[in-house]
Amino acid sequence: MDKNEYRKNAYNMIELTVCAINGSVPDKSLLDNIDRGALFEVCESHILTACVSYALESAGLKYDEFSEAKNKSIRKNIILDTERKKILAQLEKEGIWYMPLKGALLKDWYPKLGMRQMSDNDILCDNSARDRIKDIMLGLGFTCDKFGKSVDDTYLKEPVSNFEMHGGLFPKGDFYSALTEYYSDVKERLIKDDKNSYGYHFTNEDFYIYMIAHEFKHYSEGGTGVRSLVDIYVFHKKFGKALDMNYIQSELEKMSMDEFERGTRELAFKLFERAELSDNDKAELDYYILSGTYGVIAHKGQNMAERNLRKEGYDTGTKYLLKRIFPPMEQIKESYPFYYRHKMLIPILWIKRGAKFIFVGKVRKRIIAEFNYLHDNKK
Repeated sequence: MDKNEYRKNAYNMIELTVCAINGSVPDKSLLDNIDRGALFEVCESHILTACVSYALESAGLKYDEFSEAKNKSIRKNIILDTERKKILAQLEKEGIWYMPLKGALLKDWYPKLGMRQMSDNDILCDNSARDRIKDIMLGLGFTCDKFGKSVDDTYLKEPVSNFEMHGGLFPKGDFYSALTEYYSDVKERLIKDDKNSYGYHFTNEDFYIYMIAHEFKHYSEGGTGVRSLVDIYVFHKKFGKALDMNYIQSELEKMSMDEFERGTRELAFKLFERAELSDNDKAELDYYILSGTYGVIAHKGQNMAERNLRKEGYDTGTKYLLKRIFPPMEQIKESYPFYYRHKMLIPILWIKRGAKFIFVGKVRKRIIAEFNYLHDNKK
């Protein structure tokens, strides 16, 4: 499927998602012109197949592949809920504090069961208890897929359970410095649950701030799909009128994400309330459409280059690549506050960025994809 065909089907996917979220029936004119196979492919890449299935079924259209995806999503949500209750019960028994994250809660705010498809469940836990948590997970029949390599450990269990147990919200590293610093004492931002001994939760405002930070990470790395816009709209439909937006904006400003949040929220509302999109809105939406849910390596490189070239207006690809390797002081201040405070160490930052290109495969592939995009477009 070429880019224009993909985009066309993505717009159909968005319209059907709007119908599902708002409880309306799709127009017959849209349904008569659907390319079922192409629509399914695009929905799968954005993990919106179950959502679109609900919209199709509301119009009396029950396609096997869509219905199967919806039923699998319902089943997986139920299984993950059941397994999470078992895990939290064991954390309570062992006296380990915890807090379920983002998707595990967001899915319950969608209109219908399974409408938000889940790839995994994330739980923030006491970082000092990771070895004990591993014993708990193994005792519950999980296998450990990854341990001690980052801030999260991954556990798998047949048939569909995937849990990421987080000792922190963002990994240490150059790009994540501002986010890691903001959440360095995350437990101080949490509120104790009333109905258990060791469970915690965010305020609605802090939940949203983390949600935006998480999406900003994916967006800045090269892509996050349309579902992130759905999440934002669903959250605001649930809590929007009661949110302290002044607090949210002031906190996001500390991580240089306030403008990102405003723009993303405005785009989400325009889409789901069917407002007219400006040319800038369409260009921004294109970035989400061509990213998939988390992007793919080739798309990430192209998206990163295309977005930055559009935003910064570079007249040559060489200038763009030099800035990627040697970020200007303004970017260092926003993204690498440690090096900004210790300017004599900035050459170490350059060395580390170069080393990532040489030794980290996914970074190298993304940079190569950026270079190829620049070369092909002769920027």
